[in-house]
Formats: sequence, C-alpha cells, structure tokens
Amino acid sequence: QGTIHPFRKTHKSVFGKLKQEFRLVTSDRRSWRILLFGALNLLCTGCLLMWCSSTNSMALTAYTYLTIFDLFSLITCLISSWVTMKKPSQLYSFGFDRLEVLAVFASTVLVQLGALFILKERCVCLPLTHTQTHSGRLLVGTFVALFFNLLTLLSVRNKPFTYVSEAASSSWLQEHVADLSRSLCGVIPGLSSVLLPRMNPFVLINMAGALSLCITYMLIEINNYNAVDTASAVAIALMTFGTMYPMSVYSGKVLLQTTPSHVIGQLDKLLREVSTLEGVLEVRNEHFWTVGFGSLAGSAHVRIRRDANEQLVLAHVTNRLLPLVSTLTVQIFKDDWTRPLLSGTLSSSPSPVPPLGPEGYAIPPSSSALPPLLSDPLTSTPSKPSSPPPEFAFDTPGRNVQQVVLPAAGHHAHGPYGGLGLAYGASPYAGMLSQGVARPGMPSSQSYRTAFGAPTLPLRFGTSNPLASQSQYRQYQP
Repeated sequence: QGTIHPFRKTHKSVFGKLKQEFRLVTSDRRSWRILLFGALNLLCTGCLLMWCSSTNSMALTAYTYLTIFDLFSLITCLISSWVTMKKPSQLYSFGFDRLEVLAVFASTVLVQLGALFILKERCVCLPLTHTQTHSGRLLVGTFVALFFNLLTLLSVRNKPFTYVSEAASSSWLQEHVADLSRSLCGVIPGLSSVLLPRMNPFVLINMAGALSLCITYMLIEINNYNAVDTASAVAIALMTFGTMYPMSVYSGKVLLQTTPSHVIGQLDKLLREVSTLEGVLEVRNEHFWTVGFGSLAGSAHVRIRRDANEQLVLAHVTNRLLPLVSTLTVQIFKDDWTRPLLSGTLSSSPSPVPPLGPEGYAIPPSSSALPPLLSDPLTSTPSKPSSPPPEFAFDTPGRNVQQVVLPAAGHHAHGPYGGLGLAYGASPYAGMLSQGVARPGMPSSQSYRTAFGAPTLPLRFGTSNPLASQSQYRQYQP
C-alpha cells in the first residue's frame, strides 16, 4: 500500500553475512569432515584442560596447546575451502587467497604466544612456588592428546599448512632429527621414505612432546622428582616456538608481498629468455610478489622495436611467464628513441631571411644575437658552449689552416683554366703552402661578376684575421 522500490538494496547484518558464507562452505561435502573433527577437537581440548588442572602439570598444559593449534588449523582449512569457492570481485581483484595466508600467520603466532606464556610461568614463578604434580592422569592425557593430534593431521588434508611446512625453512628440531635420521637410514634403508629429507614438523613436535611427557611421568613415579615437570614444560615450549617460527616468517613475507627466495632463480631465467625474444629491446620495471600460497602475481614493462608486432610480442612474453606467474600484467610500448635535432640547422619554424647589404650580400647577424649552440650544426659533434670548435668540419676552414686567397679573373687568364681562378707558374713550397689550393668545384669569378654586377675581388677565408672575426665569409674592398 506504499511506494514500490523494485531496486531497493537489502543491507544484511554481520551475523547474516557470516551465516550466508557458512552455508556456502557447508554446501561442499568435504567440509563436513572438517566440522566433525572440529567438534571432536573442542571435546578433547576441554577434557585435557580439566586433566591439566587436576594433575597440576604445566608440561601437560604446554602439550594441550598443540591440540588448540589443531583447532586453528581446522579453521584455516575451512577458510581455504571457502576461498576456492569465492571468485575475484571488483573490490578484491586478486581474490581472497591472502585470507588463508593471514589465517596461517595468526595460528602460528598464537601458538608461539602460548609457548612464551609457558616459559614466563615456569621461569619467573619457579623460584617462588613449589608445586606438587599428580601423575594419576598424566600418562592418559598424553596418549589421548597424541592420538587425536595424529588422527587430525593424517585424516584432514590441510593444503595451506602442508604448503607452508614444505616451503618454509627447517626448524632446529628438524635439523637435529634429520642428522639422526641419516645415520638410522644407513642401517635401515626402508625408513628413508619416512624420515628423509626431513620429517613433517607437526608430527615431529607431537612425537617429541609425548616423549617428553613419558619421561616426566616415569621420573615422577620412580623418584618423585617434581621439578622435571617444569623442565619438560620448558622443553615443549621451546620446541613449539622453534617449530612455528619459520612458518610465521614465511607467511609474514607473503603478507608483505615479497618475492619467494626459491622462485627468484626461475624468474631471472625467464626474464633473460624474454629479453632475447624477437623484437624485444628491454624488460624493465618488473615486480613479482606472492598473492597466496603457490600463486604468484607480477607486472613488467617491455620495450620493443618500432617495426615489431605488439600483439605477437605480448603473446610470446605471456607464454613464457604465465606458467610461473599466474596473475600477469605486461605493458608493451614501442621504442621512443628519436634522433636529436641539431640546434641551429633544424627548427620547427623557418628562420627569417637576413637583410641584404648595399652590395647585395647578406649581412651576417652579430654573435650576440645567436643562441648558444649545444652541438656543432655541421658535424653533429656535441660540444660545450665554452669548448673550442672542432678541428675539422665540412665546408668550413680548419682552425690551423692558413688563409686561402682566390685571385680574381684577369690574372693569368691566358691559361686553359683561367676562368676558374687557378694560379699558374712556379711558386716556392712556402708560397704554395701559405697560399693553399683552391677547390676544383669552385665557380668562376665571371659568374660572380654577372650575378652581382660588381667586379670580383679576392675572398679571404679564416678566423685568424681580426677583421673577419665576426663571420665566416666577408668581402673586403681593395
């Protein structure tokens, strides 16, 4: 009975959105196994915490934190399943892969904080309190926690933690066990498939913690040695911290969008191959980072030749990098190199025509009106404004060449080439060198007379004459 809003958006609450996403996750049958083990984990953790309170054992409390870590790993597995169902949106263009990285980082950091809490309780409060440990349910709690932890690790496929445990560096516990395993496999080669190259860190920490609790139980039962419970708690806390620390570092580097160390060599090889492709001149501004576990993103600028086909080069570059970089952005641009314009000879606007003098010759502009040349206009030789002109240049006299005097017509006109202004007769070497040699392609003086209507006068070339320092070519009256 009111206004109809057909395109009205419904705003759901946070609880409603979580309920909708939970339904999406539970639509997959594989998620029911994760939920079942999560419920069993809560039940087992509650029982272990009650037994820790009844036995007053800090070592069993430290071992119970591993069960809590299994609960975090199950939650991470659910998040990973949800991420695979979600598609990239406009707001999250790379998808939600970083959410499972954040879940792994948070889980490992929380377990390390629990280990630090155990170390603080035992190292700070130990001199002030003397606790009596009851070993009645200590051994039962140990085997219950070990059985459930191994059952969870081997029954549920947790892809995020499996990838992190293989990609991260080895912990100190794994290194020491690997040394013992090599010696043991030398005697029993059949164990190499299980113990080498390194054991699963989660299975290893559970086995080592259970062994420590068994030793604690025997020492308390035989010698009533209650201090061993504190030593066992410290040992389990240190092993837990040492096992989780490399995984926290690796997941933290992924969150910081760094390039994985084990991929740098492959990326360098692929970039070298791309730089040798036909038409590729340069690959620059390349940047690669990890979006999630096993997914690499990257971008690069590729400079190609002017005559290269952009689409063809883009296809070849993408074909080389795509097997390693799942999300790739390549920008192709052609070579922007241009020949530098010669200042003074090439300009965008035509230069004005110089005015004519009284004799019909062009009046050269003064040196103060000329702009400073950054390069010689005739030789294209770069030079500083303060540097001297080049030694040799085309169509210009050299700096150390003597003046050349071309006689006017009428002198030795009886020669076969008198019209060209060539001097005849024997002359000493000194006079010849001082006089120079005329260029054969020089027009005759008669042509100058008919063109300008004035008697031809000898032309002097060179810059050593103080009267001719203002320009390169100038005519003087006798």
